[in-house]
Amino acid sequence: MPFHNPQEETLDREGLDRIQREKFARIFEHAVRHSAFYRNKLNRCRFHPRTDSPSALPLTTRAELENDIFEHPPYGSVLTDRIERYVRLHQTSGSHGSPMRWLDTAENWDWWKKCWAILYVAGGVLPGDRLFFPFSFGPFIGFWGAFDSAVEFGNLCLAAGGMSTTARLRHLLQNEATVVCCTPTYALHMAEVAAGAGLDLRGSAVRLVIVAGEPGGNIPQVRARIESAWGARVLDHAGMTEVGPWGFECVEHVGGLHVMESEFIAEVINPDTGNDAGEGEPGELVLTNLGRWGSPVIRYRTGDRVALTHGRCACGRSFARIEGGILGRFDDMLLIRGNNVFPSAIENIVRGFDEVAEFRIVVDKRGALTELCVEIEPRSGQAAKTLTERVKSEVRDRLNFRATVVLAQPGSLPRFEMKAKRLEIRE
Repeated sequence: MPFHNPQEETLDREGLDRIQREKFARIFEHAVRHSAFYRNKLNRCRFHPRTDSPSALPLTTRAELENDIFEHPPYGSVLTDRIERYVRLHQTSGSHGSPMRWLDTAENWDWWKKCWAILYVAGGVLPGDRLFFPFSFGPFIGFWGAFDSAVEFGNLCLAAGGMSTTARLRHLLQNEATVVCCTPTYALHMAEVAAGAGLDLRGSAVRLVIVAGEPGGNIPQVRARIESAWGARVLDHAGMTEVGPWGFECVEHVGGLHVMESEFIAEVINPDTGNDAGEGEPGELVLTNLGRWGSPVIRYRTGDRVALTHGRCACGRSFARIEGGILGRFDDMLLIRGNNVFPSAIENIVRGFDEVAEFRIVVDKRGALTELCVEIEPRSGQAAKTLTERVKSEVRDRLNFRATVVLAQPGSLPRFEMKAKRLEIRE
């Protein structure tokens, strides 16, 4: 694996800081020199990249990037190279605003593959593993980098775009895949379809399910349901189209993500003040990528609510950890009768009921008070007589507010291959 440098992963804190300072100084100087967006944004800053902390620089927001693309269509002015040198175009999913187009050079793409290689090694993926990708391979960046990295890693890679879910499952079983890369939602949906078709996932060769694209891998009840249905270990991963694949779960520690600090600088800030949130305190994750030279992003506000801790892990890495994974998104936070509620907290409750096949959260802001309704779809053949009352009681006991819980007809709620959209706001 020529693009992977395992020595960077075992450095102590001092060594990581040294590498970050050097990489940041180089990409900062490159961005200010070659990116019109960052030249205009940072040129007037009295900043010395080899001695000053990146936290002294202004933050970059999604709104800024969206506006930059609007003013400089179709790709914005973040780019640092001639347009002829870009070989990949992807776009954000649009789940948190308008989709943004993002370009990568061949060198950028090598960096993406390197980041995925770090994840694969940490997750215990072996050269003999067969990786299965039930992914449409459209403009969403999703598992494109994962596929190309695994090919270069030397694995047999099974692309399963353009197939029905049942056909994908048969393809997986016939080719004895050992690792599956998909969203948490789709892992659950494949398990549901397999049960209906009489296909035995627990008896398959699959031993790892690597999930990404949405919260879920670190939501305890989601993880438990996937692992039970597949008979395999779940490993979580986090990334963003405009930032890169920044987080991974190692095999030694369940319930959190390492930040790839050899390739990213991570900060956690108080979203209201912009100040450092403090060790282990929840706040907004801010990321700077250190190897995406053709389209760098400096101090990007991700909108993700996390708690960051430091210290050497049992896996041997000193990479900072996002404890409990991504706790939610600040732009998804709901204020329900004086309580701050994240959809992921509701999902953790609902997924604890085996009788629930799928759900949807409907928030109605049209009245004097915001009302929240959870629509739950029972599994086919499951008795649902008391299900709504039990879910309602659990929400009240754990989240301290009363929600309306109603039954949906079996098979009536949408299923998703990529990012699920289970939150509906009515205003």
